[in-house]
Parts: sequence; structure tokens; C-alpha cells
Amino acid sequence: MSLLFEELDCQNSPLGEISLRRRRIPAFGERDIYEVKLGEEFLMSSMFVDAEEALSTLGLAQVQGDNLSVVVGGLGLGYTAVEALKDERISEQLVVDALETVIGWHQDERVPLGKTLNADSRNRYVLGSFFDLATAPNKGFDPDNKGKKFDAILLDIDHSPTEYLNPSNADFYTTKNLSLMAEQLKPNGVFAMWSQNPPEEHFINLLNTVFERVNSHLVSFHNPFQSGESTNSVYVCIKK
Repeated sequence: MSLLFEELDCQNSPLGEISLRRRRIPAFGERDIYEVKLGEEFLMSSMFVDAEEALSTLGLAQVQGDNLSVVVGGLGLGYTAVEALKDERISEQLVVDALETVIGWHQDERVPLGKTLNADSRNRYVLGSFFDLATAPNKGFDPDNKGKKFDAILLDIDHSPTEYLNPSNADFYTTKNLSLMAEQLKPNGVFAMWSQNPPEEHFINLLNTVFERVNSHLVSFHNPFQSGESTNSVYVCIKK
């Protein structure tokens, strides 16, 4: 262990070796930066969370009503889930993740936002494949309430609609499977998704085969490693 770097955990998972690391970069002062890696691939860093938070704010801004039930697909370091819970209209939130290790980091509060999520009675972790549960509407996301419908589904798992964390995820990005997921939304419900890439026209066209309205948002944030701005995108869709 170094004062500037510490590997907090490293375990095997169904997708490969996953690790949680904490580091400090002297130029940024006494700020702990948390990172998640799958093998040699970076999945997330607490350095860049603007778009993950925007996934919640942009998506939930389009949801009507109160007493909202929300699904967050992909836990990561918890930024999307915590940002969503700032919306006081939410009465319950299910955070679905396929990796027991990642859920454990939050339950054991080994990551900073675990404490926030654990303290909020509206939040519940669901261990399972988002993509399997999304395409099985008779089963659904809530293990205690099969067939339950939701006001919003917020997804941040794959790098983009064409770059997958797991090759099998590609099957989700079709009219058929997106339509199956949409069956789990209430009327006028919202599906929102994060991508590391700029909005992709072919994916917008695909979403338009399923949803009544589709908008894409480019989210800019400062990237000190590039001495400038970087961008991610968020797609926001309204159910027919």
C-alpha cells in the first residue's frame, strides 16, 4: 500500500476479476478518488460523475406524478442512485446489479456513497442481471412483486449502445427486447440511459420504434487529464 494508492478489494466475478481502488493525485489535493476495474478495464471513477448524476436528473425531470417507483440498472459507485434519491417524489428505488461484490461494497460501506444508500429506507438492492429481468416482464425487477410496473428505469451498465460490458448484452438493444422492458413501465413512464459516446443516430432511430418521444442530451464536464472538456450522453425516452 502507498499513501497515494490502495487496492481496497479484488475478487473474481462472473465477468472476471473486479477490483476497487482508492488513490490520491497530488495535484488535486487531499481528495480520495475511487475507481472500479474489471480486469484491466476501467469501469468507473469518482473523478467523473457529472453524466451519471445527469442520468437521474434528466430522466426524472420527465416523470410525472408523485410516489414514484424507480429502477436503477447498474450500481457502480452509487452516483446515479444517490442523485435519484434527491427527488423527494420517489417512494421506492430498486438498484439492480449482477455483481454481488459491487452490492457488498455498498452494504459494507467500503465506498463513500454506501452509507447514504443504506440510510435511505426507500432504497433496495436487487442482485440479478438487469438485462435478464428487463426482458422478462412477467417476472420483472422486483423479486417481491412480480410484474410490478415502474415510473422510471435509469440504465448505466454498458459503455454505449454498441460497446458492451459483456458481449451477451448486445441482444438487449433491439426493438423486441426494448419493448419487453417498456412493458414494465407505467403509461408515460420514462426510460433513460447513459452512454460514454455522443448521441448515435441509429440508436435514436431504434428507440423511436419503441417509445413515443426520444431526446438525447450531451453532458459536458471538465477533464483535468485532457486539460479541457469531455462529454457523455444521456438518452431520455417517454413510453407510448
